[in-house]
This record gives sequence, structure tokens and C-alpha cells, in this order.
Amino acid sequence: MHLSAQTHYQAELDAGRFCLQQCLQCARHVFTPRELCPHCGASTLRWVRASGAGTVYSVSTIARQRDEGGNYNVALIDLDEGVRMMGRVEGIAPEDVRIGQRVQGRVAQQQGHGLVLFRPVPARSGPAGAGPAPGTQPGDAQ
Repeated sequence: MHLSAQTHYQAELDAGRFCLQQCLQCARHVFTPRELCPHCGASTLRWVRASGAGTVYSVSTIARQRDEGGNYNVALIDLDEGVRMMGRVEGIAPEDVRIGQRVQGRVAQQQGHGLVLFRPVPARSGPAGAGPAPGTQPGDAQ
């Protein structure tokens, strides 16, 4: 039995797997799930595991009363695979999510269904001697 692309995507999430389609013809990733590649028109799309790594492209904070669950955010995330998806960034206050912030997606279960949620990726500080501090040039006194 052939599942629609959307049904297959949801089944993968329900099983705890975050997958995207990739075109075998042009090698580009595809999201939202489709039957044909929107880039080249090929019907040869395969399912591959998504890295989940991405960058916040846009974010809005939705205000709700505290007794209704409080504020939450809705974000557009540019995944490293080259596609954009809507999601929610958790683990920080909704109003602290910033455009350009690096995030990592994971599959969570809510009401018996899988969905992708994102968490901020902590900023990395390189090892000593890894290069100049931001805003300085090599050889500047630090």
C-alpha cells in the first residue's frame, strides 16, 4: 500500500524519526513532503534522516494568559539541509528566541503523535589559541 508523502512523514515522526525527502535526480532536499520534486519535477524522492540542525529565520511570540499555558513562540527554521520549516523553540523564554540563533531539532510526542521541536544550541567558545576573539584582529592585545 502506497502512503501519501504527508502520511509517511507523520508515521516517521510518530516512530521518533525526523526525516526529510531527498530527490535522487537533483540531490536537493524537499520539505513539505511531496510526491514530486519541486526543484526538477522528478518523482524519485527518498526518505533520509534529517540532521535537525538549523538557524532561526523568523520568530513570533504568541501571547496567552498564564492560566492558558502562557506565551509561546512560532519560528521558521532554516535547516542545514536547505529547507525551511515551521516549529517551536523550547528551553528558553519565547521572547528570548532570536533570528540567526542556532537550534537543534528533536522529535517529541504530544497527544500520541510525533512533532519536531527545537532547542537552542549553546554558543561554542573555541579552545585557547583557536583564533582572535570576535571583533579583534590577530596580534591585537587581549
